Amino acid sequence: MEDLALALVALFAVASVVALIAKRFGFPYTIGLVVAGLVIGATQIIEPPRLTQHLLYAVFLPGLLFEAAFHLDVKDFLANRKTILVLAIPGVVAAVVLTAALLVPMANGLHFVTDFAFPTALVFAAIIAATDPLAVIGIFKSLGAPRRLAVLVEGESLLNDGTAVVIFSILLAFATGGDLTVGGAILEFVKVAGLGLLVGGGLGYAIARLTARIDEPTVEITLTTIAAYGSFAIAESVHVSGVIATVVAGMVCGNFAERGMSARTRVAAESFWEYLGFALNSIVFLLIGSQLRLEHLLASWLPIVAAFAAVTFGRALVITLVTTLLRGTREGIPASWAAVLAWGGLRGGLSMVLVLTLPEDFPHRELLTTMTFGVVFLSILLQGLSMPWLLKRLGVVGAEHARHEYEMERGRLLASGAALDELDAIRSARFAHHEIVDAIHGEYALVHEEAQRALGAMHTDQERLREEEEEATRRRVILAEKEELVRARRAGVLSEHAFETLMAERDSALAAIEYED
Repeated sequence: MEDLALALVALFAVASVVALIAKRFGFPYTIGLVVAGLVIGATQIIEPPRLTQHLLYAVFLPGLLFEAAFHLDVKDFLANRKTILVLAIPGVVAAVVLTAALLVPMANGLHFVTDFAFPTALVFAAIIAATDPLAVIGIFKSLGAPRRLAVLVEGESLLNDGTAVVIFSILLAFATGGDLTVGGAILEFVKVAGLGLLVGGGLGYAIARLTARIDEPTVEITLTTIAAYGSFAIAESVHVSGVIATVVAGMVCGNFAERGMSARTRVAAESFWEYLGFALNSIVFLLIGSQLRLEHLLASWLPIVAAFAAVTFGRALVITLVTTLLRGTREGIPASWAAVLAWGGLRGGLSMVLVLTLPEDFPHRELLTTMTFGVVFLSILLQGLSMPWLLKRLGVVGAEHARHEYEMERGRLLASGAALDELDAIRSARFAHHEIVDAIHGEYALVHEEAQRALGAMHTDQERLREEEEEATRRRVILAEKEELVRARRAGVLSEHAFETLMAERDSALAAIEYED
């Protein structure tokens, strides 16, 4: 127990250092964690726990899924429901079939394995089907990618996790000797997914009703935690999809339970789930990296590259088909977005855990494990690192110099504003002759006006920049109000009752901004 505690403390310390370095040098945080995990696994300086199915299902997956679903606006989801549902359900099924169909001739033609059967390829394709959007979403936020694109990536990933797990279970039963018909598979999928949806929706609704009747932040946050882990545990105990149950519970709590919370509780709940998401993501990606063995991956480079090509090409075909079907509709996807969706389908810890659950006597189990670990590694490293370049190359986000110019003009505005304030103070104190002050004031006023004009033009061209600045300004103003209220209470100017009422009003305003985000 002491060794586990020390290992967790060390992992959190590594995660903190990686986060700071990633922010300083501008690379995706999750990629840094995987590389750090590789170093840990190679040097054995820390003995972290293995990422087992029990650990992933009991600790990590419910929290990660709930946190992502909790922050997904149901209005955005419903506005893009056709695209998300098509990608996450029939799209995953099609990707599994296409990946297997591509991989079988590649495996047999390249002779890295003999007798690679189609059922075995289907099981591998189901293992690797689930996407992990964490690194991509982080890049989207840092570069100011369109909000709808982020919703598509995150919404699809939340649902395709459940689809992939259900399909994997069905195909594994078939590959190990069970009977499987198309009708039977569809019925099983509807039962497992549908009942999971009912479990998550029912528990999420119950939690939403409870939070509307109480006003105690610690209790209400605990209730959301029960919704996250309870929905998963209940669904799995009755052999339905815990992943889908948790996603649905998270969306219900994030969009309905949160509305019944007080402003103080909403702020606390947002902070709690934001931290928990960071903590769980950090440990998961470090554990992924620590279980990769670079020498094994290099020794099996041919089947890994073949599998990566089949997985990537299969997803690209599905995205192309969906894009074609939706062309001309309200939910149509631009060609540049389609390329981002195809290349942005990173794979993560769920695939690594699923492959480890294969029976020991499953055909080519060792090869499938190596291929899965290798595809996850290539996906995170290659696709994650190239995503910023792709977004800029396709014009999905503004070029880097545009954001740099925005920051430069904003800095000029702030600096010249401070200079003008100081000159006003100098004039009031009669520290210098008014003609000198007026002359310098005119110079800075010109800089200030030019910076304002430039920022106005940038706001017109790039709506996201304006939204970011408005949100940041509103937060800063409200925080300044709260600081002044704290000072007034300490000075005895405000009674405790007046202070609590005024602070609640500011918390409501702050929560409203966070909720709109």
